[in-house]
Amino acid sequence: MKGKATSFDIAYSAGVSQSTVSRALRNSPLVSDRTKEKIRQIAKELNYTVDKNASSLRSQTSTTLALLLFEDPSSDDSLVNPFFLSMLGSITKECGILGYDLLVSFQELDADWHSVFKDSNKADGLILLGYGNYLDYESKLHELVSHGTPFVRWGAATKSVNTCSIGCDNFHGGKQITQHLIDLGRKNIAFVGNVDDGSPEFMNRFEGYSEALQEAGLVVDDTTQRDAVNTEGAGYDAAISLLESKVKVDAIVVASDLIAAGVLNALQSSGLKVPEEIAIVGFDDIPVARYTQPALTTCRQDSAQAGVLLVDKLVELIKGEPISNSFMKQI
Repeated sequence: MKGKATSFDIAYSAGVSQSTVSRALRNSPLVSDRTKEKIRQIAKELNYTVDKNASSLRSQTSTTLALLLFEDPSSDDSLVNPFFLSMLGSITKECGILGYDLLVSFQELDADWHSVFKDSNKADGLILLGYGNYLDYESKLHELVSHGTPFVRWGAATKSVNTCSIGCDNFHGGKQITQHLIDLGRKNIAFVGNVDDGSPEFMNRFEGYSEALQEAGLVVDDTTQRDAVNTEGAGYDAAISLLESKVKVDAIVVASDLIAAGVLNALQSSGLKVPEEIAIVGFDDIPVARYTQPALTTCRQDSAQAGVLLVDKLVELIKGEPISNSFMKQI
């Protein structure tokens, strides 16, 4: 074959229409997996590449997705939750598979980012990641919805904004890790993490924790709950507060691994043996959980699957396909 291969060449070799080739290379659900695989293999053999400029001119799109990472208190200078860093690889890979470029941008929550991306046409849609207080940026989500800007976000579904959220079953996860402690014979189990409308994921985990206690005939005691934002320092301070209160505690459910690392540090600094005297469980399974001493028992969220779902749902939204919230089961 002379010259650069075209989608018509692939269609001829595969015995399908050119429109089927186009749909298959965009991973459209209208094409069977078997046909997609056949078309992708032929495209690879012909060294076919998508002419993104021509495609964009036809569709009046940028074939670019924007990933907005929001500032998040952290123990280093990144200001990015390490759980989100673990998503970046799968988000980037899935964008490549679907033929999209990825624009990664760090945003401050108080900046006018929603208007900038709405008016600039830099991207066809937005992926929003950030564990800041939900109430701080809720109004901006409403503006994105009112202007028809396609976007998806990682986090708990909320009734206040009609948009697509990708997340895990935080309630079930919180219940699971609490039941694990109960099965170990722990009866005085505290909870560390913010419990308010600004932290819907932590709130759902607390609700799962509460139900597990109630089903086991244990008391949900307000004196054993301590607020903490998603930082090691907040976890340390919360644990010290628990210890100084002299409330009887033999285990702690912690809303995230970052907070749990601080809780562990506080307990060990106070001369307590973990898990012999006080057991700890976290949430997220970020890398640090494997390297604490002892290693942290935690509830795993599949960050690779999360990244794929965020991209796939956003592309479906951009194409006008019906979508719904997606929630993964934790391990």
